[in-house]
Amino acid sequence: MSVGVERTALGPTLIVAVDQYDHPPLVPDPWATQILPRRWRALTTLARLNAVRRSMIAGTEKSVHGGWASLLCRKRYIDDLLRDAVTRGLDAVVILGAGYDTRAYRVSEIAGVRIWEADLPANIVIKSESLRRCFGAIPDNVTLVPIDLATDDVLERLTDNGFDVGMRTFFVWESVTMYLPEAVVRRTLRSMGGSAAGSGLAFTHFRKDFVDGTVLYGADRAHQKFAVREGLWKFGVNPTEVNSLLAEYGWQVLEQMGPAEYRKRYLAPTGRSEPVSEIERAVWAGR
Repeated sequence: MSVGVERTALGPTLIVAVDQYDHPPLVPDPWATQILPRRWRALTTLARLNAVRRSMIAGTEKSVHGGWASLLCRKRYIDDLLRDAVTRGLDAVVILGAGYDTRAYRVSEIAGVRIWEADLPANIVIKSESLRRCFGAIPDNVTLVPIDLATDDVLERLTDNGFDVGMRTFFVWESVTMYLPEAVVRRTLRSMGGSAAGSGLAFTHFRKDFVDGTVLYGADRAHQKFAVREGLWKFGVNPTEVNSLLAEYGWQVLEQMGPAEYRKRYLAPTGRSEPVSEIERAVWAGR
């Protein structure tokens, strides 16, 4: 997996930072702007202007129809799952492909929980520098783990960095699987399946019919660029196949979220009516 943080983490975090100017934001986040590199922080400052925000959203929509709201809804959904998991008892959080995301810091309910943020070695260096800039030091409950899912076993790398497989763990695997070959996705699911009973997995995936180009769901430009020309988007699974995929590795699907669910749970209650992309779904599973 060789996709750099510049392309896969900065954009989503920028969207969360810009979302803070909506009232209320879908993803309340006091750190999104601060964790970004200086030139990106300047861009969020410009986004205070309605015209700039509209232009940024329009640019995203040209590439992926409904992509802006879809990203915010999936992040809010996983944040909400984390909050609920804390109330039921939780020993650890593992965030795979952490990038610039600030979930470990914006979700105050997990401040006392052990957290492992894992990503490619180069991305971990950048994240470490950003956290020291924001907080003065990496928070005591956070461990940064360099990992390459193409070659490394998840639980092995985590245990090498202080993780205990007996912990009830909430795994977050957001916006990563589409960049991986199917064999790597399956191997990672198998590894995480070795976690303790009571553990949970929140992950997102693209639809297989989108990745293979059968149906483009208004994301023609993005598919042409990232799937066809650059070959970055490799893996997808259709919603009806998710249960059987996860069951192979000891996970039971508890909930799937897509556009209809996002609109009902997050957009309608706040009076928002943006389109939501069909290409990506979120899944909550347990052991």
